[in-house]
Amino acid sequence: MASVEEARIILEALGLPAAQSNEMSALTLISLCALGPDDRWANATRIRCTVTKGIMDYVRDKFGKVYAPNTRETFRRQVLHQFVQGHIADYNPFEPGLATNSPRAHYAISDAALIAVKAFGTRKWRSAAGKFVAEHGTLRELYSPERESRRVPVTLPDGQKISLSPGRHNEVQRAIVEEFAPRFAPGSELLYFGDTSKKSLVVETTVLVRLNVPYTEHDKLPDVVLYDRKREWLFLIEAVTSHGPVSPKRIVELQAMLENCPAGVVFVSAFPDMAEFRRHAPKIAWETEVWLADAPDHLIHFNGDRFFGPRVRR
Repeated sequence: MASVEEARIILEALGLPAAQSNEMSALTLISLCALGPDDRWANATRIRCTVTKGIMDYVRDKFGKVYAPNTRETFRRQVLHQFVQGHIADYNPFEPGLATNSPRAHYAISDAALIAVKAFGTRKWRSAAGKFVAEHGTLRELYSPERESRRVPVTLPDGQKISLSPGRHNEVQRAIVEEFAPRFAPGSELLYFGDTSKKSLVVETTVLVRLNVPYTEHDKLPDVVLYDRKREWLFLIEAVTSHGPVSPKRIVELQAMLENCPAGVVFVSAFPDMAEFRRHAPKIAWETEVWLADAPDHLIHFNGDRFFGPRVRR
């Protein structure tokens, strides 16, 4: 059931620091999910919540916890702001154009957090929480004083140097750019490159538009997109740690998104090592490629009638 203790466990697993995994934060999460003390987490839903009537009044009515009116700013500054930074909540998602001081200002649990929360208490919980952290990072790391020293340095194909948030997922992304690209897509251009804390770190809009790639839907793009002009191949590469190889479902989604793209598309699932590859192997689609960062000179071809190249559309 949706208890304060379970809500605190969820917040900790999704990367919130101790200060945002307290009772007030736990009750805020429960309110954002529109749950009562007798409800299961699987019944969580995304609703529009203002601070006073949507959260504070809800907590009073459902859980008998009364907060003084002057704690409204505490909810906003010490809980909700951090929820937004940690991708747990969205600010004004139902009316994005609202003014900062609008009385209709509101919060809602993010779609990504909702998926994880609904899995709590089931066998899918661990993988759902891991997927959330892999995609969005953690607020604990964002607030950590050692974080800067642990950032992942990356040299882009044009020589530009950037750094990514710490984490295994971004280590694989660095390997894709620095190791995979020179070996299997030499001379290619980096069209899209994200970070767990900033999805669209590199976006070459001019080329993406020319190739009819809907870059405005960046949440649906793979982690890395490379373009080889000479061969006219577009490499769509997923960095896989806790989730996300190029599955048959993902193929269908990407092909629909790229139906007007003139380039030949090469689908690649990139793993840190063989152990991670083995965990995801049953989900990988045929006619795609697999690359392991710890064996960078080799590819695994998930196909029997040809080797490396664009997938043939059915």
